Amino acid sequence: MRIIAFVFGGLFLALLPAVPAHADRVVARVSISEQVMHVYHHGQLMYEWPVSTARQGKITPTGDWRPQFLSRNHRSSRYNNAPMPYSVFYSGHYAIHGTDQISRLGRPASAGCVRLHPDNARVFFDMVRSEGMEQTRVIVVN
Repeated sequence: MRIIAFVFGGLFLALLPAVPAHADRVVARVSISEQVMHVYHHGQLMYEWPVSTARQGKITPTGDWRPQFLSRNHRSSRYNNAPMPYSVFYSGHYAIHGTDQISRLGRPASAGCVRLHPDNARVFFDMVRSEGMEQTRVIVVN
Protein backbone atom coordinates (compact mmCIF):
# COMPACT_ATOMS: atom_id res chain seq x y z
CA MET A 1 0.00 0.00 0.00
CA ARG A 2 2.85 2.39 0.83
CA ILE A 3 4.46 1.71 -2.54
CA ILE A 4 1.23 2.60 -4.37
CA ALA A 5 0.88 5.84 -2.37
CA PHE A 6 4.54 6.67 -3.10
CA VAL A 7 4.12 6.07 -6.84
CA PHE A 8 0.89 8.04 -7.09
CA GLY A 9 2.35 10.81 -4.94
CA GLY A 10 5.35 11.01 -7.25
CA LEU A 11 3.11 11.13 -10.32
CA PHE A 12 1.01 13.87 -8.76
CA LEU A 13 4.10 15.97 -8.02
CA ALA A 14 5.44 15.37 -11.53
CA LEU A 15 2.20 16.75 -13.01
CA LEU A 16 2.31 19.99 -11.01
CA PRO A 17 3.57 22.99 -12.96
CA ALA A 18 7.19 23.82 -12.27
CA VAL A 19 7.66 26.69 -9.86
CA PRO A 20 9.85 29.27 -11.56
CA ALA A 21 13.11 30.01 -9.80
CA HIS A 22 13.38 33.49 -8.35
CA ALA A 23 15.37 35.55 -10.84
CA ASP A 24 18.56 37.23 -9.70
CA ARG A 25 18.25 41.00 -9.57
CA VAL A 26 21.88 41.64 -10.53
CA VAL A 27 23.99 39.43 -12.79
CA ALA A 28 27.59 40.18 -13.72
CA ARG A 29 28.82 38.07 -16.62
CA VAL A 30 32.57 38.30 -17.17
CA SER A 31 34.06 37.03 -20.43
CA ILE A 32 37.76 36.27 -20.10
CA SER A 33 38.24 35.89 -23.86
CA GLU A 34 36.55 39.22 -24.60
CA GLN A 35 37.83 41.06 -21.48
CA VAL A 36 34.38 42.50 -20.88
CA MET A 37 31.76 42.42 -18.14
CA HIS A 38 28.05 42.65 -18.88
CA VAL A 39 25.86 43.76 -16.00
CA TYR A 40 22.18 42.84 -16.02
CA HIS A 41 19.60 44.35 -13.69
CA HIS A 42 16.26 42.53 -13.49
CA GLY A 43 17.18 40.73 -16.72
CA GLN A 44 17.97 43.89 -18.70
CA LEU A 45 21.48 44.60 -19.95
CA MET A 46 22.49 47.82 -18.21
CA TYR A 47 26.26 48.04 -18.70
CA GLU A 48 29.07 46.65 -20.81
CA TRP A 49 32.46 47.49 -19.33
CA PRO A 50 36.05 46.58 -20.25
CA VAL A 51 37.84 44.53 -17.60
CA SER A 52 41.22 43.05 -16.92
CA THR A 53 41.38 39.46 -15.79
CA ALA A 54 44.42 37.28 -15.06
CA ARG A 55 47.65 37.95 -16.90
CA GLN A 56 49.80 35.09 -18.19
CA GLY A 57 50.84 32.75 -15.39
CA LYS A 58 47.85 33.70 -13.20
CA ILE A 59 44.27 32.40 -13.14
CA THR A 60 40.83 33.97 -13.04
CA PRO A 61 38.62 31.01 -12.11
CA THR A 62 35.54 30.33 -14.19
CA GLY A 63 32.25 29.48 -12.55
CA ASP A 64 29.09 30.82 -11.00
CA TRP A 65 28.99 32.43 -7.54
CA ARG A 66 27.12 34.71 -5.19
CA PRO A 67 29.10 37.54 -3.61
CA GLN A 68 30.54 36.69 -0.20
CA PHE A 69 31.34 40.16 1.10
CA LEU A 70 31.77 43.78 0.09
CA SER A 71 34.65 46.10 0.94
CA ARG A 72 34.50 49.75 -0.15
CA ASN A 73 38.17 50.66 0.46
CA HIS A 74 39.93 47.30 0.35
CA ARG A 75 43.70 46.95 0.17
CA SER A 76 45.36 43.75 -1.01
CA SER A 77 47.14 41.78 1.68
CA ARG A 78 48.74 39.69 -1.07
CA TYR A 79 50.03 42.40 -3.42
CA ASN A 80 51.82 45.20 -1.55
CA ASN A 81 48.69 46.82 -0.13
CA ALA A 82 47.45 47.57 -3.67
CA PRO A 83 44.19 49.53 -3.72
CA MET A 84 41.06 47.52 -4.57
CA PRO A 85 38.26 50.08 -4.30
CA TYR A 86 34.66 48.92 -4.34
CA SER A 87 35.50 45.22 -4.01
CA VAL A 88 32.81 42.59 -4.44
CA PHE A 89 34.42 39.35 -3.26
CA TYR A 90 32.83 36.31 -4.88
CA SER A 91 35.23 33.37 -4.42
CA GLY A 92 37.75 33.39 -1.61
CA HIS A 93 40.26 36.14 -2.39
CA TYR A 94 38.86 36.77 -5.90
CA ALA A 95 36.88 39.97 -6.38
CA ILE A 96 35.48 42.39 -8.89
CA HIS A 97 37.04 45.73 -7.99
CA GLY A 98 38.28 49.08 -9.20
CA THR A 99 41.85 49.60 -10.34
CA ASP A 100 44.27 52.50 -10.73
CA GLN A 101 45.67 50.79 -13.86
CA ILE A 102 42.91 52.08 -16.12
CA SER A 103 45.08 52.03 -19.24
CA ARG A 104 45.35 48.24 -18.97
CA LEU A 105 41.60 47.60 -19.01
CA GLY A 106 40.45 45.52 -21.96
CA ARG A 107 43.37 43.08 -21.76
CA PRO A 108 44.67 40.55 -19.21
CA ALA A 109 46.65 42.30 -16.47
CA SER A 110 45.50 41.19 -13.02
CA ALA A 111 46.69 38.55 -10.61
CA GLY A 112 43.29 36.86 -10.97
CA CYS A 113 40.67 39.37 -9.88
CA VAL A 114 38.34 41.14 -12.29
CA ARG A 115 39.47 44.76 -12.54
CA LEU A 116 37.16 47.61 -13.53
CA HIS A 117 37.40 51.36 -13.93
CA PRO A 118 36.81 52.74 -10.41
CA ASP A 119 33.67 54.61 -11.54
CA ASN A 120 32.20 51.37 -12.93
CA ALA A 121 33.29 49.42 -9.85
CA ARG A 122 31.41 51.91 -7.70
CA VAL A 123 28.24 51.53 -9.79
CA PHE A 124 28.44 47.74 -9.55
CA PHE A 125 29.26 47.82 -5.81
CA ASP A 126 26.27 50.08 -5.14
CA MET A 127 23.97 47.82 -7.20
CA VAL A 128 25.06 44.76 -5.22
CA ARG A 129 24.72 46.58 -1.91
CA SER A 130 21.28 47.92 -2.86
CA GLU A 131 19.83 44.68 -4.28
CA GLY A 132 21.63 42.34 -1.88
CA MET A 133 24.36 39.75 -2.24
CA GLU A 134 21.79 36.96 -2.13
CA GLN A 135 20.10 38.48 -5.21
CA THR A 136 23.38 38.87 -7.14
CA ARG A 137 25.19 36.35 -9.30
CA VAL A 138 28.74 36.55 -10.66
CA ILE A 139 29.38 34.38 -13.71
CA VAL A 140 32.88 34.09 -15.18
CA VAL A 141 33.27 32.31 -18.51
CA ASN A 142 36.17 31.72 -20.86
